[in-house]
Formats: sequence, structure tokens, C-alpha cells
Amino acid sequence: MINPNIFKAYDIRGIYPEEIDEETAYRIGRAFVKFLNAKKIAVGIDARKSSPSLFKEFVRGITDEWCDVINIGMCTTPMLGFAVAYLDLDGGVMISASHNPPEYNAFKLLSKNSLQLYDDFGIKEVKKLAELSFENGSSKGKIIKKDILPDYVNHLLKFAKDIKNLKTVCDYGNGVGAVSAKEFLDNLPISTTHLFPEPDGSFPNHLANPHELENLKTLQEKVLEEKADLGIFFDGDADRSILVDEKGEIVPPDLELAILAKEELKNHKGEKVYFDLRFSKIVDEVIKETGGKSVMMRVGNPFYKEKLQKEGGVLAGEFSGHIMFKDNYCLDDGLFAAVKIMGIMSRTKKPLSELIKPFKKYYQTEEINLKVKNPDETLRKVKEEFKDGESINLDGVYIKYSDWWFNLRKSNTEPLVRLRIEADSPELLEEKKREVLNIIEK
Repeated sequence: MINPNIFKAYDIRGIYPEEIDEETAYRIGRAFVKFLNAKKIAVGIDARKSSPSLFKEFVRGITDEWCDVINIGMCTTPMLGFAVAYLDLDGGVMISASHNPPEYNAFKLLSKNSLQLYDDFGIKEVKKLAELSFENGSSKGKIIKKDILPDYVNHLLKFAKDIKNLKTVCDYGNGVGAVSAKEFLDNLPISTTHLFPEPDGSFPNHLANPHELENLKTLQEKVLEEKADLGIFFDGDADRSILVDEKGEIVPPDLELAILAKEELKNHKGEKVYFDLRFSKIVDEVIKETGGKSVMMRVGNPFYKEKLQKEGGVLAGEFSGHIMFKDNYCLDDGLFAAVKIMGIMSRTKKPLSELIKPFKKYYQTEEINLKVKNPDETLRKVKEEFKDGESINLDGVYIKYSDWWFNLRKSNTEPLVRLRIEADSPELLEEKKREVLNIIEK
């Protein structure tokens, strides 16, 4: 039987082969087709050692369910999403565990228009269907190979017309980011140094995981050594990029979104911009000052894509680095976001640190992880302690005052709570950090 623990909030993920194996891949392939009632599904893989055999069985499951497969081979998740939207397919699956260690693998499932399945939209249903018995018919679906890279690159080039005279460094961490980015960047009138571009599922240099800041050090050092204008760090499947400015400093995703929102809203007055409740309040201020409508969101990148597609808007961004644009099929795409930033840098002739400087107005903690016995009780008590503040019920406890705010929310996977605080001064930040932590510890 299928291990029930592999069904996560936004994908199906586990250690290979103990938790996720070929039989699982076959059954989920069949269940996925049934859920979508699909006729054509795109499938792509990353460079993990387990991906080819999982691909083979997933595809067998799809074709046994009388559905055709568009095989786009090794690719990035944005390339897979682009294929689904551009070719108007019924869905897609990316076989990749993104930034996780080599022993993991996962299935990221997309429906029509590349909307990502999550627990309350599809994943629970796929789980139920995968546990049923299947009928075997005489006919099968076809497997059609498709090189989507030329179409994807041509799409990106429409947004790269202003990019020139930049020196960039890219760190792929041996993920699949170079599959799309290397050819594209090498054909722009800029200079690019590529670090660890060879896809290698054992990740011999460092994990393609931007959550661990240690992984970004090589890129930061190379940017300074090369006197580059920009560093780009791609996570394992390249649906996110983290930027490094010319001083070797990491650009927080919320400040990156502030730059992008200001630019995008110039030609889209009155449009919505969706942003993570953990973002600095400067993001909300910039959106409103530039004539946009700001919409604060709960954590979870699939919700942002869904909102952008179904309720309109120009841009959306999450704290982990997922950034989506209306003019890119609402896909989260690390390369596309970097292209937009490079365009702004080229047009303004300003270094990235200067573009960010006006938005460095407030002071924040990182997201602090805290082990607690009872997460629900912790959230209840903290909310009670700060009942004099403005409460926003989106994700956990969000309490807002005139000169500071905090968000405390539960982890989806561990007995942890996650805390982020922002204040108008470093002194106030330290004071409020101690105050909130003391309450949690009690």
C-alpha cells in the first residue's frame, strides 16, 4: 500500500525507495489521470538518481489510464508549468524534490493552466483514487517527446529586450536551473559566470537549497571576486531564485517584490499585488503608493497562483522566494523574476543595492523556529496576551501595532511554531522579540 505520510500540503514527497517508490509512482499516475479526466499530461524530471525509474512507472500509469504523455525530459519546474499552459494541456507532473537532499523525490501535480494541486484541491482526492483497484484496458495512451526549451526561451526573450551591459554570476547547485538559464543568459548581451551548472542529483558541491544561507556563500564570494552586478541562486528545480547584490549581500524576497511591484504597477494602475503576511510592511506601502491594490496572503505558494489566475492581478510573491507574474502564466519562475530585475537594472543604470535602499526602512527578525509542546495552545495564549493590538486572521496569529507587528504560526510538518517580528527601530525590535519569546517560553 501507499505510505500515507508522503501526501504533503503542496505535493507528494518522501525518501526513495523507503517512502516513495515505483509502485507508488504507477498508482499516482493512474489516479492523477482519473482526477483530471485528462487526455494529455506533460511530464518532466530533475537530475535525481531515482527520477528516471519513477518517471517510467508514472508514465506507465498515465498511459494505462488511456491518456497521452508529453515527455519533456529533464527540465525545470517552470518549463514544465510553461508546457502545460502554452500547449493547453490537461495537466502536468514534475518529478523533483526541489531543494531537498538527494535521498528524497516528489511529484508536483499541476492541473489545467498549471494550477498546482494542494491538500484541499486535488491531493486528498488523488490519494483516495490511488488506493483503489484499477481496470486494465486493451488500448493505451501514447508517449510524445517534446523539446519545450526553444518555445520557453523565446517567451523569456520578449521580456529581456532592455537587458545589456551587466555582469552576472549564477549558482545552480547542480540542480536543473542551468537547463534553461545557461542557454538563455549566454545569448544575452551580458557576461555570465556559471557555477555548478551540471545537473547532478547527488549535489556534490552544496545543496540547491536557499533556506540554508551557508549554501549561498560561494555565490556571494564569486560576485565580489568578479565585481559582478548581480548574483542569482537557483533552488533545485528553479522555481525560485534568491538574488545577491553587487556588494555580496542577499536580497530578501520581500524587498525584491517591492522593487518589482513599483515597476509593474507603472503600467497596471489599480491592479492587485498579492504578498506573504511575513513580508515587511514596506511592501504594502509601496503597492498602495504606486496605485496598486495590496492583498495580504497566508503562507503557501499554490494559493498565490490560484488567486492571481482566478481573481486577477499583476504580481504575487511569497517569503520563501516564489514570485509569480500575470504575464508569465502566473508561474513561479526563478529565471523569469531575475529577468525582470535585470531589465530594471539595465533601464535605470542603478546597482541593485541602490534599487533596494529606499525599501530598507524597517527592522526584522528572520523566521525563528521554536519547539513547543502544544502549538495550538501556544498560539491561543500569545493571541490573548496581545489582544490590545489589531488582529489579522490569515495564518496563525498576526498582531499589528502602529510601530511593530508579529506573526506566529504553526509548522505544517513538525511540532514547531514559527515567529517573525518587524519594528520601526532596532531597539524596539529587540524589546518586542524578548517580550514575545518570554511569553512563548512560559
